[in-house]
Amino acid sequence: MILVGGVDEAGLGPLLGPLCIGAAGVLVPDDAGDDQLWDRLERAVTRDLKRDKERIVVDDSKRVFTRNERGRRRLETTVCAFASATGRPLARVEDLALWPDDEAAARADHPWRDDPAPAPHHVSEDFVELRADLLARALEAADARVALFGTRTVEPGELNPAMDAAGSKSGAAWTWAAAGLAALLDAAVDAGATRADLTLDRQGGRAKYGAALARALPGYTVHLVGESNEVSRYRLTGPIEARITCATKADATSFTTALASCGAKYAREASMDALNRWFAARVEGLAPTAGYTTDGRRFLADLAQRAPGLLDELDRDLLVRRR
Repeated sequence: MILVGGVDEAGLGPLLGPLCIGAAGVLVPDDAGDDQLWDRLERAVTRDLKRDKERIVVDDSKRVFTRNERGRRRLETTVCAFASATGRPLARVEDLALWPDDEAAARADHPWRDDPAPAPHHVSEDFVELRADLLARALEAADARVALFGTRTVEPGELNPAMDAAGSKSGAAWTWAAAGLAALLDAAVDAGATRADLTLDRQGGRAKYGAALARALPGYTVHLVGESNEVSRYRLTGPIEARITCATKADATSFTTALASCGAKYAREASMDALNRWFAARVEGLAPTAGYTTDGRRFLADLAQRAPGLLDELDRDLLVRRR
């Protein structure tokens, strides 16, 4: 068996809310590839949004999620079904956390995160159970197993100093993306896989990852296979042999990267929902925000007008990104 895995992010660009990193790993037979999982799991999985009532949709989260009730149900079904496949079904969104102690410490500084989000909350538990059973049967037929699926939510209070230290958004994001790669390698070793094939959606404009991988994965020796503007490839030797591909729009060709992007998007949307609930309970008539730059500025201007005292009481770094 080999482990195919992917890492992706949601929320690198917004003004408000967290950066979320997702990681997903699936054990497959040696002759299978990451891109083949859509076909191998076709009994349960689809990329066709119109089939979301009968199948689990796995694709780039920008396609899977739409800002309406159907889009929310579609994304939640995907995330909850695959979480169940790991043997750890979700009771709340925070259960997705790969490093729960780290997240709990950071969440303590952000008052809107005191309200844990139940999961599922857009679809019923019965519906998730049916989809999870469908997925379990498809995985068994494909001789595959979900070895890892989870997220890391990095709120602004933690992200701002990291961006300052790194000098850029993508430099800070790499810290947690690399941790996701390390977690996938550990999962491969723990599962007794013969190799790990990992795909990372390219971080910003970075094309060269060799030195960064060597620093992030000290137990491995990194060998350059090739680097270009579109894709960079590396071979790793160490506790397990691994191949790492860093590619533009990897979530369009890598099943596990697409799944990781869905996990990251689900975690970010839950955090933004919590933020909007917290402010709505304190500021009458304040419209919710998705946190992106234009609407984020609108939200801050409305907040300053409607409740200037509340904004003054908050540490701005906990709410607004500096980059």
